[in-house]
Amino acid sequence: MDNIPSSPGKFKMEKGPYFHRRWQHSSFTKFTFWSILFVGIIFFLFFRTPSSFSSDTSRRSLRTYNYGGSAWEKKVRSSARVTSKNGVTVLVTGAAGFVGTHTSIALKQRGDGVLGLDNFNDYYDPSLKRGRQALLEHNGVFIVEGDINDATLLKKLFEVVSFTHVMHLAAQAGVRYAMENPGSYVHSNIAGFVNLLEVCKNVEPQPAIVWASSSSVYGLNTKVPFSEKDKTDQPASLYAATKKAGEEIAHTYNHIYGLSLTGLRFFTVYGPWGRPDMAYFFFTKDILKGNSISIFEAPNHGTVARDFTYIDDIVRGCLGALDTAEKSTGSGGKKRGPAQLRVFNLGNTSPVPVTELVSILERLLKVKAKRNVMKMPRNGDVQFTHANISYAKKEFGYKPTTDLETGLKNFVRWYLNYYSVAATAE
Repeated sequence: MDNIPSSPGKFKMEKGPYFHRRWQHSSFTKFTFWSILFVGIIFFLFFRTPSSFSSDTSRRSLRTYNYGGSAWEKKVRSSARVTSKNGVTVLVTGAAGFVGTHTSIALKQRGDGVLGLDNFNDYYDPSLKRGRQALLEHNGVFIVEGDINDATLLKKLFEVVSFTHVMHLAAQAGVRYAMENPGSYVHSNIAGFVNLLEVCKNVEPQPAIVWASSSSVYGLNTKVPFSEKDKTDQPASLYAATKKAGEEIAHTYNHIYGLSLTGLRFFTVYGPWGRPDMAYFFFTKDILKGNSISIFEAPNHGTVARDFTYIDDIVRGCLGALDTAEKSTGSGGKKRGPAQLRVFNLGNTSPVPVTELVSILERLLKVKAKRNVMKMPRNGDVQFTHANISYAKKEFGYKPTTDLETGLKNFVRWYLNYYSVAATAE
């Protein structure tokens, strides 16, 4: 799966003019000039409008969030309070995202302390994220609205709560959108990840980190099923390249600073509260509206298939990875001993053709789809995904149990209920 909700995009500081002149006036004139210049710089730095800092104000400008104060800290501490004997405290980034929401609730329900962090960006409809936020609040999880690139905020959170673990799920998702806004992927998936690791390496004690990689890192590989031992040096999209870069960055911070890091390669996650940019989601929407849907086929009429993985199975994998994550070994930003470094496939092991996905939706919705079969475009999509999950099974007993028809039945039930309620509210 291309995982879930993330950070804003490109951020470019505009450079001020560079003045180079020779002055031959009195010392008083020079003093006056430099005084005026200094005041001008101060004014420039402190009174510029936030929008002038962004090179993509239409979608990905950085925002200023309000946080801090006694009332805010009380909410943070309350949300992160452990209620079970062996509970842990977890910071979940991307908590208002699809996987983030379900994982946060599962952690909270078993007695762990959970605090969410999300920037509620508009890659897809923010109202769905707000709906997830309401669901989280109902389950006792508070979401801090902020950006993973905000080091000051991250440091503040670790000052208020000594997190034992970080579940890092914030990222810019989507394979195709990378062709429209590549900077948002670098900003979130690389710069944001590095910023988080920089903060984590310096806190005491260092937390163990579980983070979302992606099955997309397998790229153009043709050997199936995909194994963690396979090479991943042929990404088919920028999204995949940023996730692969994240795995290399994780290795570096593990090696130098002793951070315990576990990467999870999600395989096409689906289910209730899912992402609207995923095929099963917008297929459902278009079928109900009577719109045609585009179904891709590979060259020579080849089948396009995905290892669809139900959200509950993914959550169990996330919790299993977190529960078996060892403590980080660094202190004071320095490595004190060998630290755990792992990467796991979390898939369903049963690839299903996209045409079969559509057939299941037709039966569940009782509506015939208007199919438009077309060749797969060269936009980063791959023909198939198939997970070898033997490593995750060995390490923490990962075993998916939900077949596609059962999972889609649950999704359709949620979709019809959620959007009928939303339509009534409008």
